[in-house]
Amino acid sequence: MFVFHRLTKLLAVLALMGAAACSSPYAGGTPPPGTTQDIAALEQAILALGPEVDAEEAARAARIVYDHTHRLAIEYQITDPPLVHNTKVNMGLRPRGLCWHWAEDIETRLAQENFQTLDLHRAIANHDKPLRIEHSTTIVSRAGDGMFDGIVVDPWRLGGVLFWAPTREDAEYDWTPRAEVFALKRRKAERVSRREAREAF
Repeated sequence: MFVFHRLTKLLAVLALMGAAACSSPYAGGTPPPGTTQDIAALEQAILALGPEVDAEEAARAARIVYDHTHRLAIEYQITDPPLVHNTKVNMGLRPRGLCWHWAEDIETRLAQENFQTLDLHRAIANHDKPLRIEHSTTIVSRAGDGMFDGIVVDPWRLGGVLFWAPTREDAEYDWTPRAEVFALKRRKAERVSRREAREAF
């Protein structure tokens, strides 16, 4: 029975891989690292957040985001599009690589730099859309600005190839501050708990 269950899971993964193969942003192997031009473009976008942004910090942040994305892609053993990799993580076939893993690890690495002119934010999308999977990301902004004035840095959606865009221009996701989402979930859990307690009597 155990062997049959594992075989069923493996067949499901293979089916997903076949269905998603055409959407993979790379042709097998580990996703490619960012190019010099990629890093320079992100650096300029970070600088454009405002005149208070230090040029050296913008350059360092851009390089770290791209370098760490590639390092994590190797560490996570990324060889598939995001949803296929998610399935492998959930089956225990890969160590990490869910969207919140990417967001957590990118944020942790950037936080080590103790930037003085940049702030980091965490955001979640689709928390209120039951037909879409919840998605997490890190956002870089000018120090003192909110996440909506920042830049989304999201290595998950392209399977280990960094996507970035100004938060307000990210047409694919409607981002909400992570703290707000967590607060909403806590209140919902409390309401459910109170209702269940009333129904028990």
